[in-house]
Amino acid sequence: MAISLTKGGNVNLSKEAPGLTNITVGLGWDPRATDGQEFDLDAIGFLVNEAGKVRNDQDFIFFNNLKSDNGAVEHTGDNRTGEGDGDDEQIKINLASIPADVSKVAICAIIYEGQNRNQNFGQVGEAYIRVVNDTGQSEIARYDLSEDGSTETAMIFGELYRHSGDWKFRAVGQGFSGGLGPLAASYGVNV
Repeated sequence: MAISLTKGGNVNLSKEAPGLTNITVGLGWDPRATDGQEFDLDAIGFLVNEAGKVRNDQDFIFFNNLKSDNGAVEHTGDNRTGEGDGDDEQIKINLASIPADVSKVAICAIIYEGQNRNQNFGQVGEAYIRVVNDTGQSEIARYDLSEDGSTETAMIFGELYRHSGDWKFRAVGQGFSGGLGPLAASYGVNV
């Protein structure tokens, strides 16, 4: 049975699934009725150090850089419509292969060209992030985002982080105005 989190809540993945090494972080959403322009949300991962910054550009995982330099984090591809049931985009993570100087993997989403199209997360419904144990495909944790991102075009959905040797997951749900640029800059990436 998956643990349902609220904003700011966390779960110790290492204790919930002892021996956990390979996970899939799934993100899902459904665009609401709009002016007819299509929504294209993109999942993004940032591998960051203790200072909260990427070590290099390879630590910025998205549709144009699908794998971290050592392959520990892999984006499975871009879904441009969000149609259908289940996860719209996924990021696979081998926790045992995350470099020791990476303390956190931030999992985010942006609305591609959201500002140009006058789209924001207030127009996105049923958004969620979930953590799945690849062994047995059991869902460990899930966070259903509230619809309070009314003006933001970028959102931190959740974070995987190390604490005292264990891997934990935190439900974040924090929006960023301005889209990818300000979000990436907050992690030390220039786009």
